Amino acid sequence: MENKFKDYEKTIKKVHRFGWTPKYEMEFSTRLTVAEFIPIAERTIQNLGWDLIYQDDKTVEAKRSEKTFRHERWTEAISAKFEYGKIKVISVSLGNEMWDVGRNSKRVNLFVYAFKETENSISKDELQELVTENSTKDNWEDYVIPETLPKPRKVIEPKFSIHLIGGVILSILMAILLAKISINGIYIIGVFEIVVGVAIGFVFKYLIKLSNYTNYDKLQYVLMGVVGLTYILNQYFQYELILFENNYDRIGFLEFLKLRFEQGLIIKNLNTGWIGLVLSWIFQIVITYYVIVMAIIRNLTKFQIGRVPPEVIDFAFYNFVKEKTELQVRKELALKGWTENQNQDEVLEAIGALQTNQELMRMK
Repeated sequence: MENKFKDYEKTIKKVHRFGWTPKYEMEFSTRLTVAEFIPIAERTIQNLGWDLIYQDDKTVEAKRSEKTFRHERWTEAISAKFEYGKIKVISVSLGNEMWDVGRNSKRVNLFVYAFKETENSISKDELQELVTENSTKDNWEDYVIPETLPKPRKVIEPKFSIHLIGGVILSILMAILLAKISINGIYIIGVFEIVVGVAIGFVFKYLIKLSNYTNYDKLQYVLMGVVGLTYILNQYFQYELILFENNYDRIGFLEFLKLRFEQGLIIKNLNTGWIGLVLSWIFQIVITYYVIVMAIIRNLTKFQIGRVPPEVIDFAFYNFVKEKTELQVRKELALKGWTENQNQDEVLEAIGALQTNQELMRMK
């Protein structure tokens, strides 16, 4: 960030905001056109040292990061949108705090100040050049069609069965581990669900590579099955371990579950009854599934993008920008040596994955 912006930031009076996700917004008028707004907003974000994560024909979005204890994290998401001769600027907290300590108001006021300073520092001729450059970039006018493309990799048939087999084995192993931890009384609700989700997501990262199977809709059903099977088997293995370690007579698994419902969930000295037990199980399933899904989406998009050379993705995307149909894009790929349907499917998936990755960046 430039020194003049650092100095101005120190003078900004904080306005505190409270809420689940504290935010602050401000609107100001402008004589700029929407075409002129975008490049100035981009340069403003660059001058402030923020990360530009998204842009369309009316909006730019950025995130501000800071380092704490050698760890860098995003603290606020800032968006600026052009609406009928006005610019609306919003800053939203990205942490879990209920009180933003005035940080969002500082980001908004700093952006407004920096935007006006940037606008005043650009001449009319330079601004016109920026508009033209931005239009050319969006329309891919400066893209040079390559004579050849990297050769496609050998066709690898997707194998859904690998996810099924791997999921069952993983569920059994995780259930045994959870059962052992639970009966020893060291299970911490909220922590272990996240650990389980991260572990399952990590394993599926390699199952995706091994299987070359990337149909997310069907993978969702596998994930649901893995989570459900893990926690059902967790109860069963708890039953078996309790009988084995205490040399009890076998009473049957359903009778064991009945006793658990009668005992309920005890938190310190408070017995929450069967309702608390059921709610804890629902909490376990929901949290674990959410963590797994987020991990799978990240790993899936990374794999889909990584298995196709960037030159091929750019070539296909360029043709889509030129309003060609999917069939026409497939024909263009075939002319460049990408003749197999599977290879072409992977190119199209990679383009979709890039868009998904962009949405993930906006969500974080």
